[in-house]
Amino acid sequence: MSRSLSKLVFENLKTTLGYNKNQSRSISRSGACNGRALIYNNYGEPAEVLKLTEVADKKPEANQITVKWLLSSVNPADINTLQGKYPSRPSLPAVAGNEGVGEVIEIGGNVKNFEIGDRVVPNANNIGTWTTRGNYEANHIFKIPKPLGTVEASMLIVNPCTAYRMLKDFVKLTPGDTVIQNGGNSAVGQLVIQLCKIWELKSVNVVRDRNDIDELKKHLKTIGATEVLTEAELRTTDLFKSKKLPAPKLALNCVCGQNAVEVLRHLQAEGTMVTYGAMSREPLTVPASALIFKNISIRGFWMTNWKKTHGNSEENTKMFEEIGKLFETKKLQPPPYKIVPLSKYKDAIINALNTDGKVGVKYIIDLTA
Repeated sequence: MSRSLSKLVFENLKTTLGYNKNQSRSISRSGACNGRALIYNNYGEPAEVLKLTEVADKKPEANQITVKWLLSSVNPADINTLQGKYPSRPSLPAVAGNEGVGEVIEIGGNVKNFEIGDRVVPNANNIGTWTTRGNYEANHIFKIPKPLGTVEASMLIVNPCTAYRMLKDFVKLTPGDTVIQNGGNSAVGQLVIQLCKIWELKSVNVVRDRNDIDELKKHLKTIGATEVLTEAELRTTDLFKSKKLPAPKLALNCVCGQNAVEVLRHLQAEGTMVTYGAMSREPLTVPASALIFKNISIRGFWMTNWKKTHGNSEENTKMFEEIGKLFETKKLQPPPYKIVPLSKYKDAIINALNTDGKVGVKYIIDLTA
């Protein structure tokens, strides 16, 4: 049946075929064939526990929709989940993957807010996106504008939303204020830099030293960074004492260890540090002086937890719309990425965490290849 089948013709088909509202309505786009999914039955090293498995196609239940997945991003949280190290875990056996962009291809009889062909992203955790298609509760899926690029949509719900919420929810920032962050070249870090530029905030970005540090600094400044410092440069900088930049009101920490202590030292009195990762695998140590004399606030952020309480809220919708519009208008650009076919999924999962914090490349699985 044609992809461009109009809604009118579809309504006529319902009448002709004796359509029952409690049954699913569908337009098949790929024929009656089984799908493929990356499934794991136990926890362990992702390359060992994940199996590319053929799965039978099933009709959606009355409150479900069927999604044909197009692209799915690979995040550190996906790897940690497979290893059994992440707090949020699905019941096993499970389909891996939390993020992606897909297309609605079937709709359950009770579902009212979706149409065949709608572009969608997940709106819940652990729904399993590393599959060619799947059935999901309608309230676990969020419709997005079709003009939004497929790559941008595939990484919409984790890193951009994390950057957005951390800049919005903890400190009231106004144009000219300073934000300092470590992991400045990470996927989240690059999005923080761009959002700061869009919202007229100053960003000071700390990165690990490396052979190509000048090239990295140039790249981060090109996308909007105010300053880029290595860890050694951070320890000796006079950016704030010289009043070249206002002392930061907000610090974002994904590294912990001594790196975070050095970042914390530059926060202004009453400032806030938000921790959302621990790449160094070292604890976050807070000097007593920061609490006693500067009244620094130490907070944490986990996008998964935010989704649990805000998944169907107006605030969630507003965030998706604003981020989507920024991507559509090219004011916000995705971090560097590499797309691999589903058959080569091991390349993506092995490299996703094999960066030592130095390469902010995002791996994306092409579920149509």
